[in-house]
Formats: sequence, structure tokens, C-alpha cells
Amino acid sequence: MTLLEIAQARLRDPDSIFIECDDGRIFTYGQFWHLAGQFAQALVSEGAKPGDRIAVQVEKSVEAIALFYACVRSGLVFLPMNTAYTANEISYFLGDAEPSIFIISPEKPQPTGIRVLTLDDVGGGTLIDAARQTAGVFEDIADDAERMAAILYTSGTTGKSKGAILSVGNFASNAHALAQLWQFTPQDRLIHALPVYHTHGLFVATNTVFASGGRLLFRRKFEVEDIMRVLPQATALMGVPTFYTRLLQNKGLTRDATKHMRLFVSGSAPLLAETHKEFFERTGHAVLERYGMTETNMNTSNPYAGERRAGTVGMALPETDVRVREGGIEVKGPNVFKGYWRNPEKTRAEFTDDGYFMTGDLGHFDEKGYLVISGRAKDLIITGGFNVYPKEVEELIDAMPGVLESAVIGLPDSDFGETVTAVVVLKTGASLASADIILSLKLNLASFKCPKRIIIVDELPRNAMGKVQKNVLRQTYGVRPV
Repeated sequence: MTLLEIAQARLRDPDSIFIECDDGRIFTYGQFWHLAGQFAQALVSEGAKPGDRIAVQVEKSVEAIALFYACVRSGLVFLPMNTAYTANEISYFLGDAEPSIFIISPEKPQPTGIRVLTLDDVGGGTLIDAARQTAGVFEDIADDAERMAAILYTSGTTGKSKGAILSVGNFASNAHALAQLWQFTPQDRLIHALPVYHTHGLFVATNTVFASGGRLLFRRKFEVEDIMRVLPQATALMGVPTFYTRLLQNKGLTRDATKHMRLFVSGSAPLLAETHKEFFERTGHAVLERYGMTETNMNTSNPYAGERRAGTVGMALPETDVRVREGGIEVKGPNVFKGYWRNPEKTRAEFTDDGYFMTGDLGHFDEKGYLVISGRAKDLIITGGFNVYPKEVEELIDAMPGVLESAVIGLPDSDFGETVTAVVVLKTGASLASADIILSLKLNLASFKCPKRIIIVDELPRNAMGKVQKNVLRQTYGVRPV
């Protein structure tokens, strides 16, 4: 099944509500699909051709989601970007992906050398103007599950981001599997408070509900009081661990307040066993943890009906094979990406001879067959559900005047899962304040990548081969979250 086939099933009932916005706007499935068709026609009219990349850096809105479906319908390749990315980061992405059109928020500075359209979060901008000038019904491109649908940039261990190529079939297979596994139906009402430049909010939450015919209760951002207000209308919530730690701080989170809910899902970062336990004690609901990544969509899930084991991410999804070889987690299936954009060497290096993607995560299966993730071979930091590769941050710190070297690590944090921390060695006689380091980094990095803490030391611990022992740094400066 492809996304266009899923859409045809939904359009048998075009008047069914797909999205309810927190600003009062309502979109039926028919209205949403019409909007996606208008966007597709507008992009084609602007000169975009099948295979062209469409870069998007806009605030969360229904229109932003419709843009993805517009690309699916027209054969264009959707390239979402975190709204926190700086001009330097955006310049790299535009140079690497070479999109034909860049869609940005109206208040952002417009780069030169590329066709720019604007889109705000309340249905305004030059893209909307162009869409309103379209006429007729957009004719979808021929369906093809192997066709590129999106390029998602994920930080690289060398400091340069690499673009993961996801196909129409990747998204459709995952949406279909999750809708069935988590038993979504047209009666479901999912609270959507996630960002839409990230796999979790843009694809997992949206496509799963789209595939099931349910409804999104669309929130522009996560706010505890707002979630508590909309909770009585909902049946499900998808979030990152931070959602649950913050909800637990609200006294109104009780069994009575959640008695109508059937599912709470957590992902993008590990959920602490203590959070899992406390949430169950307060609400009677066991949070369902799953495991995925940019390159593979979702790989595993705790069962919907059955034991949801704290500290595990469950078992492989239908048609997905997950194995652990020499401690490393490897994945194969229709959900796995096609490779890295314009980087065949990196693509070959990340796949085994028999076609498994080497995730870089370490883990094992417990005695009941549940996957336990024990670490990350690639030294990735996950903070608030977002990926940060230390090398990218270290290169910028090391280039600062007065810095000899640095090591960036993730330390436990009860709210964000991990917090980015930089351990810095200064050159002899140099004087550099922690605040100055952070300020300089904020000029070149998205805020979630910037260290929240700078630790100045005389030297970094090393092993006999001279390699920095980040495990020692984590043990020395880490504090168990409470």
C-alpha cells in the first residue's frame, strides 16, 4: 500500500474531520487533500519538476503537513528543516541538497540564488497566494512505492550532516504497520503537540492517523495546561519523554483525568524507568515505548495488548527484522531508507552484505524477547528527542581562540533525557568564560545543539592509545536524574 492508495481510502468519506486546530480551524480529509493539491499545483507552476527538492523551514501548521503530501502527489522531494537552524546550517543544507524552491517563514531573511516562497503558521504567505490562483483538480503523479518522498538530514559524526533518502513506500509501510499494531481506528483522537520538521511529529503521528481515518487534535506546541484542557476530547497522545515528565508535575494528571484515554506513546529518546513507573501509578496507563530513527522510521514497539516493559523498546514491527550482532542493532525491512543523498560510500559503509542497516545503537534482547538499548556506538546525544552529534559541536569549540581541545557529552537530565555538556581545556594563559563559549556557539548552531553547561578542566582523560575517555567524563560529571 502506498500513501496515495491510503489517501484514496480516506477520500471515500471526504467530510470526515482530519484535523482540529487549537485556533479553531477544522480540516476535513477532503479539504486537506484539496489544499495539498493546490500546493502541488502551485509548486509545479513555479517550475518544480519530479525529483526536485523542496526545502521547508516554517513554523508548525496544517499547511506545513499539507506541503509534504503535496510533494508526494507531484513527485517532488520534501526536505524539512528544524526552525532553530542558523543561517550557516541552512547554507550547508541548501548547498548539499540543491532544492529548486525554499519555503520559509515570512519573517526569516531570504537567501539569494534560489526561488523563495513564504508560509506562516496561520495560513498566509506567498505560497498561499500562489495556491489560491490554481484551478481545477490536481492530477497525481503515477504511484510508485520506490520513489523518493523526502530527504531528512541527520547530524554526522564527522561534523557534516547527511541526508537520509526516504521513499513513498517507507512511509506507507510504517503508517500501515503502526495503525494496525496500535489499533488506531476512525474513532481515535490523537493529541498532536510534536514539531513537524522531525520524523516523530511529521510522519509517525500524522501518517498513522491518516492511515486509520482518525483525527488529529493539533496543537502548535506542547504546553501542559493546554494538554490537560484538551485531554478529555482525546483517546491517544504521542510524545517524547519530556512530555511525560512535565505532565507528571501537574496535580490534575490522575486516573480520572485519563480514564477515557487508551494509549500513551513515547519515543525519540529513552523514557526513564522511574517515569514509566510513576506515570502508571498516577494514571493506570503504561506508556508504550517504541524505537525508531531518521533512517528507518519505526523499528520496534512494545505491545499494545500485553506487557509494556519499562526500559525496553519492545519487539520488531511486522515485516521488519531486527537483530543484534556483536552488540550492534541492525534493521532490515520496508521501513528502512534507501541510502544517503549523494553519498554512496557512506551508504555502502552503513549496510551489511546481506542488506541490514547498522543503526549504530548497542543493545540486546532480554529473556522475553524485548529489545533493550544499552548505548550508542556513534556517541550520539539525544536531548528532548533531537539528535546531537558531539563532533559538530566540538569542531566549533576547538576553533575558538584560547581553546586547546574539547569533549562534548550527554549527561542525564530528568526533563530532556540528556543535556549537552562541553568539557573544555584552555590553552596555557588563555582566559575564556563559559558564557562566551555558549554565546559564540549560538551564532552557528541550533539552540538544542548548544551546551547547557561548560566545564573547564586542565586536561581530558585518555586511554593508553590516547583516545579521550568520554565514559570517564560521563561518570565524573553525571548526576542520576531525579
